[in-house]
Amino acid sequence: MIWSSALLAVTLAIAGPVPEATVLPDGPATGLDVLRLMHDAYHGKWYRTLTFTQKTTTRRPNGVDTVMTWYESVRYSDAKGTELRIDIGDPALGNGVLYTADSVRVMRSGKLAVTRAGGNALLPLIEGVYMQPVERTAAELAPTKVDLERAVVDGRWNNRPVWIVGAASTADTVSPQFWVDVERKAVVRAILIPAPSAPLMDIRLDELVPLAGGWLATRCDFLVAGVRSQREEYGDWKANVELSPALFDPASWTAAPHWAAKH
Repeated sequence: MIWSSALLAVTLAIAGPVPEATVLPDGPATGLDVLRLMHDAYHGKWYRTLTFTQKTTTRRPNGVDTVMTWYESVRYSDAKGTELRIDIGDPALGNGVLYTADSVRVMRSGKLAVTRAGGNALLPLIEGVYMQPVERTAAELAPTKVDLERAVVDGRWNNRPVWIVGAASTADTVSPQFWVDVERKAVVRAILIPAPSAPLMDIRLDELVPLAGGWLATRCDFLVAGVRSQREEYGDWKANVELSPALFDPASWTAAPHWAAKH
C-alpha cells in the first residue's frame, strides 16, 4: 500500500523543487487544527475497511525493476486503531507484514518471524484521523516528529491548494511534514521518517478517486535523491467489505478466510 510497502523498500529521501509559500491568513492555524478539519469532514462517513491489489514496481540499485503483486487489507477498530495487512505474493504462501501505527509484525510461511516497535507512520493520516479523536491521532504521529504546533503553510500540489503541516515553508524539505488537499481533506504528500532507523522519505499520493464517502490515492511514488525508487499502483479496490478479525491475527494468518481467494 501507498503508506505501508514503502517501509519494505530501499532507503528513501526527499527531492524536487517546490513553489514559494505564504502563511495562511484565514485557514487553520496549526497542524492540530488541520487534523480536526480532516476528522470533522468525514467522521462517520469514511470507509472503515478497504481491500485492493497492488502492482509494486521496485527499482534495484543496479537499475533493474522488479514487479510483484501484493494484496492489501485495511481495517479500523476502536480497540486496535488502524491495521494494515500486506500479503506479498500469493496469500496462501503466508508471507507478509501486519502494521499498526506503532508496531510491525513480519510473517514468513504463515509464522510470526519478527515483532518490533515502530509501525506505519501514515496509517493515522490516511485512515485513523477520520475515525478517532484528534488527540489519539496526534499521539500516534508523535514519533514522526511532525511539529503539529507550527503554523500551517499554504502551498500547491498538482495545481491544487494544500495545507502543509510541520514545515517552515514549501522550500523546507528537511522538517518532517505532511501535505493535505484543502478541498478533499486528504493527504497528498508526506516527508517523514516512517519507522525507527529509516531515513527521511518523500511519499507522493496521486490519482485520488472518491470511494465510499472518502478518497483513495490509487498511485503512490517514493523517491530517493529525486529518482523514483518504488511505484505502487492499485486495482480492484473495495471499501466497507466484511473482513474477519482473524485476518489480522498472526496466529490465524493462513487459516483466516481471505478475500483474494475468491478471485
